[in-house]
Amino acid sequence: MAAFPTADLPDMSGKTVIVTGANSGIGRAAAAAFANAGARVVLAVRDLAKGHATASAIGAPAATVGGAPEVRELDLASLDSIRAFAAAWQGEIDLLINNAGVMAPPLTRTADGFELQFGTNHLGHFALTNLLLPNVTGRIVTVSSGMHLIGRIDFADLNWERRRYKPWRAYGQSKLANLLFTSELQRRLTQAGSPVLATAAHPGYAATNLQSNAASGLQRFAMNQLGNRLIAQDVAGGALPTLYAAVADIPGGSFAGPGILGLRGAPKLVARSAAARDATVARRLWSVSEELTGVSFPDLQSQNKTD
Repeated sequence: MAAFPTADLPDMSGKTVIVTGANSGIGRAAAAAFANAGARVVLAVRDLAKGHATASAIGAPAATVGGAPEVRELDLASLDSIRAFAAAWQGEIDLLINNAGVMAPPLTRTADGFELQFGTNHLGHFALTNLLLPNVTGRIVTVSSGMHLIGRIDFADLNWERRRYKPWRAYGQSKLANLLFTSELQRRLTQAGSPVLATAAHPGYAATNLQSNAASGLQRFAMNQLGNRLIAQDVAGGALPTLYAAVADIPGGSFAGPGILGLRGAPKLVARSAAARDATVARRLWSVSEELTGVSFPDLQSQNKTD
């Protein structure tokens, strides 16, 4: 991992970074790295008590640079919460890190009736990004997964209302949607003449609490007791692709991940599946996501003319 340690982050004094799902795992590790580089970091979290505890833990070593992070409530499984977060925001955003996610839980629905993984991992970040986009000046990083390889966008049943629910297939669909979202977002940003970049990252196999959400007890045991102990890298290593996608000199639409078998090691640009490169599906998914969330791509061209 020496090829891209957190020490490679530039001085981020004066920069504002929002990290969703920053209470634990790679989100917390990324937030700490940004804070220690001098950034103003906003933890966008569902549980405020845990958020304040995280902010205190990060703020102690970061006190001489970026200071303790701010904590704001955000539940990506609720469009009302997302709209409230965006409505309360003022000022520029240098980096928006779409990190929060759930992985392979039993069938659950969001407050708006979406399947939890598709609703949180994709639709929640889709709505949040578009609502905040007029404030973003730098880069939007969306955390996907190597499990996008098993994903398929089923437009006939995106929210698993007709099919027998398969948690891992649903997870794969949501993570594939993250990559399609990133590519279509970058296309729209370029078309609008915006300098903002959209990139994506995946952590490889990192030892986080996501593994504890699996629907099957056997799967939880295998991932926590075997995978996390024998294969996984730690959360700091898992956060490196996110940091790389946020600050490295890479083109919009790039996808970063660990260099060793896609599981661990120093981050680099990595390949994605053919399904994740399908521009036609990406555009269709965007349109459907607008219909489901009621949130559209903002008119950045008019904004650029008035700025």
